[in-house]
Parts: sequence; C-alpha cells; structure tokens
Amino acid sequence: MVRTVAFALLWQEPPGSGTRTEEVVIRVRPHRLFRALTRWIWRIVLRYPEIRIRATISAALAALLLSSALYAALLVLLRRQATAETIRDLARAGTRTATFLHSGGRQGTLPEDTLQQVVTPDGRVVAATERMRGRPPVRFPPPPREDDRRDGRVCGIDAPDGPCFLVVEFRVATPEGERYVYTLDHAPGLVPRPFPAALMALGIPLITGLVGFGTWMSASRTLRPVEEIRRELDEITATDLERRVPVPPRRDEVALLAQSVNATLDRLEQAVARQRAFVSDVSHELRSPLAGLRMELELALAHPDDMDVHETLGAILNNTDRLGAVVDDLLALARLEADKDFQREAVDLTELADQEVLRRPRRAQVTVLSEGEVRVTGGRSELARLLTNLIDNADRHAVSAVTVIIGTRPPSAAVVEVIDDGQGIAPADRERIFERFTRLAEGRHRDAGGTGLGLAISRDIAQAHGGTLSLHDRTDDVRGARFVLRLPALPPAEREED
Repeated sequence: MVRTVAFALLWQEPPGSGTRTEEVVIRVRPHRLFRALTRWIWRIVLRYPEIRIRATISAALAALLLSSALYAALLVLLRRQATAETIRDLARAGTRTATFLHSGGRQGTLPEDTLQQVVTPDGRVVAATERMRGRPPVRFPPPPREDDRRDGRVCGIDAPDGPCFLVVEFRVATPEGERYVYTLDHAPGLVPRPFPAALMALGIPLITGLVGFGTWMSASRTLRPVEEIRRELDEITATDLERRVPVPPRRDEVALLAQSVNATLDRLEQAVARQRAFVSDVSHELRSPLAGLRMELELALAHPDDMDVHETLGAILNNTDRLGAVVDDLLALARLEADKDFQREAVDLTELADQEVLRRPRRAQVTVLSEGEVRVTGGRSELARLLTNLIDNADRHAVSAVTVIIGTRPPSAAVVEVIDDGQGIAPADRERIFERFTRLAEGRHRDAGGTGLGLAISRDIAQAHGGTLSLHDRTDDVRGARFVLRLPALPPAEREED
C-alpha cells in the first residue's frame, strides 16, 4: 500500500478584488524519500571503506537526524507557545468587551482594536469592531451549558488576515438579553517567530559539523596506534622476529590487540627457533650415517683387494639402518604434528605390552606385571610405538632387568610404569631427555645408534591421547629409572560392553 501525505496551501486574494480562495495540494510519498536517502547514505559509506570515514559519516548523519528532529520539536513548541499567547490575548480582549456589555455599554461599535463581533442567539450581529463591521456573523459553536467560554480554531471565516483563525467566545448576559462575544485573530503559521526559528535552523549544520569533526578527531586518535601496529607488522620479516609492535599506554581494546599480536609473535619466534634447531639437529643426525656410508664405499673403491666384503656390507647395513631409523622417527613426528585425529579404538594395554615384548629378543630380561585387562581409547599403532620406545630405551640402559607394571589408579587413569636397573638419570636432565635429538653423554656411550627422538615421540603420543609421560626415581631405592605413563582409562561400563 502506497501512503501519500498531502499538504494543502490556501491562497486568498486581497480585499477589494473579490474574495477567492485557491487550494493547492502537494502530495509527497515518504517511503520514496526514505529509500532515496538510504541509498545515498550507503553509497557514501561503501565508497569510503575506512573506519574513520565511516564513523564520521555515521555520527554526522545521526547528529543531522537528531538535530533536525529537535528543531522540529522546538518549532512545535514555539507554535504552541504562540498559540497559547494569542489565546490569552484574545481572552483578555474578550473579557473586557464582555464586561463592557454586561455593565450596560452601548452596542454598535466596539472600542477594541481587534477582530470582534457581538452576535445574538438568532445569528444577528449587533456590534463589531471597525475591521469586522459589515461582515457576516462568525460561525462557531456556542459554549457548553456549564461554561460561558469556548476556545478553538476555525477556517473559512469571513474576516481579514485569513484563512484560519483562533477564536475565543464568551456568553454574556446583557440588559437586552443573551449575547455571544467572538474575539478572533489569525492562527499562527508553521513558523510563527521567524528570527528564533532561523537561529535554531543555523544550529543544525553547526551541531552536525561539530559532531563530525569531533568524531573524526576521536577516531584518528583511537586508530593511530593501529596504524603504528600495521606499519611495524609490515616491516617484520622471518629474519627479525625479535621485533614487537608498540603497546599503547591506555588499557583499551587496541592495547589488548597489541598484546595479543606480541604474544603471537613470541610463539612464532619460538616456533621458528625450534624449527631451525630441528633442521640443524636433523642435518647433524643424518650426516653421521651418510658419512659412514661414504667412508665404507670410498675404502672399498680405493682398496678392493684388501676389502672384507662381509664386514664392509655389515657396516653399510648398520649405517643404513641408523639412517632408516632417523627417517622413520621424523615421519612419525610429522604425522603427529599434522594429524592428531587418528583412528581410535579400545586398546588393552596389557595385551599390547605382551605383544611388543615378545615381538623380538632383547638384551635384558623384560617382565610384564599386570593386574588384568587395562583398556584405553586410542590409536593401536601409536600406543604400540609408545610402549616400544619406552621398553627399547629401558633395554638399552638396563644392566640386566626391565619391569613393565600395568594397572589403574583412581579415579580413572591407566598407568604404565617401565622400570630399569641402569645408571638412572640426574634430576636436572629428566625433562631435557624428552626434547628432540637430546642424547646424554652416558646414552651416547652405551648406544651410539640411537636417534634421540624416541622419548620425544613417546611424550607427543601420550599428550595426543590426553595423557602424560614423566620420569621418576624408583620406589624401592634401587638405582635406575622409572618412566610413568598415565592415560585416561575406559569406564567399567564401557569395558563390559566391549
């Protein structure tokens, strides 16, 4: 449905040329104006995507709308005030005329220099002011019975300064009988007081400009640290990750953003440092077996007659095995870092430990002690690698025996302890052995073929399963190491279902 607002303009010819009133109706469709204004606003906002410009335009438009609404409200108040003052003046003039007639004043020409008429109940004009003389009676409803006065606004009266008038009517008792005194004046227009209205109209662009300027300055001051952060980030490269963005002194959202950016740069710097150290360690670990292979091949080529084929091939095979072990461990690390959402199933740790112990012979005697079935949820191959790494590590360092204890601890933890009777590890080194490519001096002496990645991979697997892996002293005061693996155990109900 299309709504149309009509404004009627009345035009009256001056006296003497014949009274003729013309009405011109202007129809305005508000929804079209609103739609056009909305499109214009969005066109400006989209053309200037900067936050500062958008904030300034939005604030200026809001100030324009609010100041315009305030201006319209003030015009209404001015019009009401002018109407009230006119009614008050008309009532004062009408009261004087009513008092004059009630005291027996002579009817005919009234002394007031206003628009007044005195009319009998049958509609006959018995008195009028100079400007109302000779005009037909004012058509206006009489006052109610319980009152002697009525105020109102009426159009179409034959009176000067038309077309619409404010009318104050009094009912008066005179010696000649009841009379109606009409006092009228032209109704105030839309802008009854042009000068105050013009001053207030000048306030609209002034307020809009001040709000826009204040918003621009405030947004510029607020976004200045953001620009500094952006410039600093543009200059940071992989070779100077130690640089940080400036943090504003104010405790606001921009300062929190700068702190988050610096924290991210800290983590990035640490990750890059770890990556560089990892690449360096990988290069070092791969260099040794490759150098051994090259040396054996060069000796075989240089002295083919003096070469023991079986011994040379055995040395080459050992270096190849070491190289393959490093590559396998690197692939395992890469898979763990790339995808921790591997396939999971219910796994019995007791059964898995027995399988890994019996899979190949070991140097030391390995004993598995279990309180029964201990089940967890995880990747079978990943957990098998974890147990194999722990048992192999204990076998390399043990003197004669390795013990694997499997059980549960309240409230719902599956615990695997791998204990050896070796030299043990000093407390200062118990966390360092879980770092990649970390091999203590004693370990290098006992096992030169290790990669230094087994324990790091084991802890990563434990953490990927929501568990922990740590190193402690033995509980029986015997020299050696005790690795403790804790994993979330399956609840008893799920064990029975399986």
